[in-house]
Amino acid sequence: MPPGTEPRRRDLISRVRAPVAGGHHRVVVMSLKGGVGKTTTTVGLGSTLASLRDDRIIAVDANPDHGTLSDKVALETAATIRDLLIERDQIRSYTDMRAYTSQSASGLEVLAAERDLAASAAFRVEDYPAVCEVLRNYYSISLTDCGTGLLHPVMTEVLRLADQIVLASTPAIDSARSAGATLDWLAVHGYGDLASDAVLVLCAVRPRSRSTVSLDLLEEHFAARCRAVAKIPYDVRLDEGAEVELDQLSGRTAAAFLELAALVADGFGIQRRAPRSYPEGRRDR
Repeated sequence: MPPGTEPRRRDLISRVRAPVAGGHHRVVVMSLKGGVGKTTTTVGLGSTLASLRDDRIIAVDANPDHGTLSDKVALETAATIRDLLIERDQIRSYTDMRAYTSQSASGLEVLAAERDLAASAAFRVEDYPAVCEVLRNYYSISLTDCGTGLLHPVMTEVLRLADQIVLASTPAIDSARSAGATLDWLAVHGYGDLASDAVLVLCAVRPRSRSTVSLDLLEEHFAARCRAVAKIPYDVRLDEGAEVELDQLSGRTAAAFLELAALVADGFGIQRRAPRSYPEGRRDR
């Protein structure tokens, strides 16, 4: 979004505020390769949505291998997704729910992963649907920050219940190849609709990079395979790995997240699909 294009900004904000068909929408943010900005994308996207919408937005750390989503916000509670699972029968109101989440200045809530690696490894395949069942009662939009393992049993449930995916990558060749491999895997394993409807995000794009990779060619390649491609510019604040607050980002970065949020919100008005059946009629344990 070029500077000074206020009509364009108003249009993007209008798209971001689109109603959610069916009352709840699950966005899965994923990547086959670590360190490409997946968690940062989750928080930047979620914070932008939360800052511009009147409903509740939550980001869930579903990484079974020590997720870092909670590092991106100031913690208000030591509770984790494990505590929520154990005590979910006691949650009868939004006030009860807030005891398990931390909220950023933008209004985005975060449900943290278990910090104990032993307990994290015990995150079972049936736990994710149980968490989703609780969240759908109190939030319009949930964003799931996944691990990098497509073959982990939890991913079976994550993808089965997803309404759309956001695929994070960087302009680097190995990262782009991993993104392409992820789309291939999704198509082969019964998730072709998610792949074709995906929004691919190229993270940490530098304006004067010496890379021999053509950004235009990358965009053209993935635009033919996904619904849309978004670009998030390099921002030193994001590179620090610290807490992410929109008012601390550069104007270009904040504008890029607004563009991304509008692209994702374009899918909110589509009636939720029924949960997919398990690939090949079976459920991995």
